Amino acid sequence: MTASEAGDLADDRALLGRTSTAERVADILRNRVAEGYFPPGTRLSEEGIAGALGVSRNTLRESFRLLSRERLLVHELNRGVFVRVLAVDDVDDIHRTRRLVECAVVRGLGRPPYALGALSAAVADGERAALVGDWPGAATADIRFHRELVALAGSARTDELMRGVLAELRLAFHMVDDPRSLHEPFLARNREILDALRAGDRTTAERLLARYLDDSRDRVAAAYARAVDAPKAPRG
Repeated sequence: MTASEAGDLADDRALLGRTSTAERVADILRNRVAEGYFPPGTRLSEEGIAGALGVSRNTLRESFRLLSRERLLVHELNRGVFVRVLAVDDVDDIHRTRRLVECAVVRGLGRPPYALGALSAAVADGERAALVGDWPGAATADIRFHRELVALAGSARTDELMRGVLAELRLAFHMVDDPRSLHEPFLARNREILDALRAGDRTTAERLLARYLDDSRDRVAAAYARAVDAPKAPRG
């Protein structure tokens, strides 16, 4: 971990407050994975992260165990803890889970109007990132869009489930060598879903979302398969 990375992570220390727990540390690290801060294969330094967050190594190790159960991290004997590299089959399973949850959320929405402020902000952020060619930023905004979509259900359990699923998805995004071709087509489709929800038309929104997720599965899985089949330099 570089000094710059430690400094960035230290900015999250205030989130821990006085009741620092392994779960809260896991939340911070999960969010960092979802934001693209820790790419697949990254070795996580106990000393660097514990120091940046001001927590004990025991607390951090418990956080690592929590995130390992969520399939975000993997412990390699005598080597340390690494951000997990997904298998191609994981990409399909992630999208299957997303389709089950996200479409059910939209289908189960009550009467309009819906609280779409956070969803609208995510769409706008993605479009701004695309205008300047910031495709990692566009990917982050896309993930936030889907997280906020699920949040419309008002279910803490569903939110928790999807935080882990979407963080796993970001691990797949990292491996794609042409992020623009992957993300650009879906930015307009996010806006279409948002517009349908603004119009109170959840049936159209669900139909658009289902097609979106099916196409995303096909595109991400194909791009990911190409990426993992490409020759890689040995990991240090």
